[in-house]
Amino acid sequence: MSVKKGVIPAAGIGERLRPFTLAFPKELLPVGDKAVIEHAVEAMVQAGVKDIVIVVGWRKHAILDYLGSGSRLGVDITYVVQDGPRGLAKAIEQAKIAVDEPFLVILGDNYLEPKSFAREIVEYHEKEKSDCTIGVCRVKDPSKFGIVEVEGNRVVKAVEKPETSRSDLGIAGIYVFEPIIFEMIEKSKPGKKGEYQLTDAIELMISEGKQVIFKELLGTHIDVGTFEALRGLQRKIG
Repeated sequence: MSVKKGVIPAAGIGERLRPFTLAFPKELLPVGDKAVIEHAVEAMVQAGVKDIVIVVGWRKHAILDYLGSGSRLGVDITYVVQDGPRGLAKAIEQAKIAVDEPFLVILGDNYLEPKSFAREIVEYHEKEKSDCTIGVCRVKDPSKFGIVEVEGNRVVKAVEKPETSRSDLGIAGIYVFEPIIFEMIEKSKPGKKGEYQLTDAIELMISEGKQVIFKELLGTHIDVGTFEALRGLQRKIG
């Protein structure tokens, strides 16, 4: 089945970007002439995905005011609410009420360039008929990222911010999932601070013999989660 639905998690509190995120969510921080979340929407449109679920939480009305119905961007947006910081996995699980088919995920506070990578990962997922396809990029400090270990094109291990790692393939904030991911999230257990990690749900997929593969992003991936990252990105794109 072709991928026509998208999910953008945008419910985080953004503690590392305070005091700005006391007033509005980090997904509305400007990158160039638009909010970072708008770049995620544009990437989905390039991938042929125009039916988008946005998971909101902290200062949610600001995102609703900014994106509205999505008509300005040529998409149809459905909003679902995540009450409280329960982790990325639970944010994605909230979309279950509106998604029952393969879907593309781009984190609302991540900037990807070129945006064509979204289309490429969708096409790769469809070609390989996988259960989960993860976009990755090479990272200098694996302890700051979700990391995957691979054999061939398959992911054999996924771990969140490991202290040591044999791999430098960091998860780049973009995925394609079959609906089986919702079952895996439900089976997973909370980690630090009571939050549910998406890497744990992916690990369950691997342990149950599901096909989890990866595609490397040859471009730019920046998690706009710190002032340092935001300033660096602004310098990069002018």
